[in-house]
Amino acid sequence: MSCTQDEITIETRPRGLHDITAEVAQLVRQSGIRCGLCTVFMRHTSASLVIQENADPAVTRDLARWMAEVAPESSRWEHGAEGADDMPAHARAALTSTSESIPVTDGRLALGTWQGLYVWEHRAQPHRRRILVHLAGDE
Repeated sequence: MSCTQDEITIETRPRGLHDITAEVAQLVRQSGIRCGLCTVFMRHTSASLVIQENADPAVTRDLARWMAEVAPESSRWEHGAEGADDMPAHARAALTSTSESIPVTDGRLALGTWQGLYVWEHRAQPHRRRILVHLAGDE
């Protein structure tokens, strides 16, 4: 069994979903692992990871509008040390995931036909997000 870790850095746009499938898939190819598991971990508390549809961009727009309704900036949050968007970003990240596990089959991510892996930026300003990618399996 082989094991490898790498980190990718994503420059996000404000509040949105950023497809990182290609970057993670490249690390899978470079690892040489043919059968195993890819775990992707977000190293931040105001952004998250989601597996979502990658065919129709209306899906990500609808999700962004929904999330803005679920955790609005206009709520009376107690925590606001980094600005009005800080606590809503933490709430949004708590509703989603800080990690995703994706099987590796035949040396590729075993995502479904319409699935992509996204960083979901919850802050109002762009950020540099660090994501740890851990791969374990057989070559």
